[in-house]
Amino acid sequence: MVIEPTHAPLLSIVVPVYGVEAYLYQCLESIRADVPVGESDAVELIAVDDASPDGCGDMLHSYAAGREGVRVVHLSSNVGLGLARNAGLDVATGRYVWFIDSDDWLPPGTVPAVLDRLRQHQPDVLMLDHLRVHEDGRREVDASSHLLRGIPAVTRLDDQPQLLRVQHTAWNKVVRRDFLDQLELRFFPGWYEDIPFSHPLLIGAEKISVLDRICYLYRQGRQGAITSTRSGRHFDAFDQYERLLDWVARKHPDERLQAELFQLMISHYLVVVGNDDRLHPHLRRDFFHRAAEHYRRFLPTGGYPLPSGVTGLKHRLVGRGDWLAYSALRQAHRVAGRLRRSGPAVGGGAASVTTARRDVLAGGRLP
Repeated sequence: MVIEPTHAPLLSIVVPVYGVEAYLYQCLESIRADVPVGESDAVELIAVDDASPDGCGDMLHSYAAGREGVRVVHLSSNVGLGLARNAGLDVATGRYVWFIDSDDWLPPGTVPAVLDRLRQHQPDVLMLDHLRVHEDGRREVDASSHLLRGIPAVTRLDDQPQLLRVQHTAWNKVVRRDFLDQLELRFFPGWYEDIPFSHPLLIGAEKISVLDRICYLYRQGRQGAITSTRSGRHFDAFDQYERLLDWVARKHPDERLQAELFQLMISHYLVVVGNDDRLHPHLRRDFFHRAAEHYRRFLPTGGYPLPSGVTGLKHRLVGRGDWLAYSALRQAHRVAGRLRRSGPAVGGGAASVTTARRDVLAGGRLP
C-alpha cells in the first residue's frame, strides 16, 4: 500500500530499484539527507522495488518506516527500468519529477539548488550536470558537459540547439509533470529506454533552464549495469530510435531537427557496435547491418551534418553497409591504441590508422 502525502510536494524523486543492495542506502541517503530543514513537505522520495532478487525490498521497507516523505512501491514481477519508472510516476504527486537511478547518488547541496531553481525559473525542463565516477574513485567530466556552459537563465532548443547533444538520459533532467503529461510521454520497455523519452522533452519544451553545477554522480563499471553487460538486448536501441523518430515525424516534422537526430542516432550505434563490453563478437556484424538498414531507411532527404575525422568515416561505412572496411578500421585503431600505450619507443600507430583510412576510402564513395 502507498500512503499519499497530505500536501502536494514541489518535487517527486522516483528511484527504480533492482539488484543494487550494495549501493541503495548511499543513493537514498544522498537524497533524503540533502532535503533542507523545514522543506520536508517539498520533496517526496518514491522508491520502486522492481521485484529485486536480493535484499533491496526489505531494505526499502525498513528505510521507509518512520521516515517522512519516503514512499515505497513493490512490484510483483520484474518489469525493467523504464516500466518501473512509470510505476513510480503513476503515484507521484509532485509538480516536478526527477528520475534517479539507484546505483548513483547526489553530491551535497544538490536538492536545495534544484528546489531553488525550480521556484525561480519554473521551467518545463531543468537540465543538470554530472560527473562519471569510476570504481577506483576517479571522477571524470562527461564529454558533453561543456554544452551546458553559458546558457541564459531560460531558453529554448531553437536558441541553444547544442543541448540536444547533451547526454540523453532521464536522470539529468527534472521535468514539470503537467508538461510531461501534455507530451503524452512515458517510458517504453526494453533497454535504451531514455532515447524516446529524453529527446522529446527538449524538443517540446518552451522553457529550459540549466543548473550549471554538478548535481549527479554517475557510477561507472558496476557489474550488472547495461553499459557493462554483453547482451543481445543492446539491439533494443533500434526499436527505441524508431519510436523517437516516429514521435518527431508526428509532432515536430522539422528537417533540421531530423538531420540532427539522425547524426546522433548513427553515432550512438557506432558507440555500441564498437564497444567490447556491450556486444559479443558474434553479434557485432548483425548489429552493424541493422545500423546500416536504419541509415538507408531514415537518411534525411536533404542530407545531414556529417561528423569530421574518423567518426565521419565510420558514418560513411555504415551508409555503405561496408562491414569489412569498418572491421579493418576498428582493428587498426585497436592496434594503434595498444602501440600508444606501450610507450614512445614503439611507433607506427598513427601511420597504421592513416593507412587504414586511405584503404577504406579507396573502396568507393557513398551514393
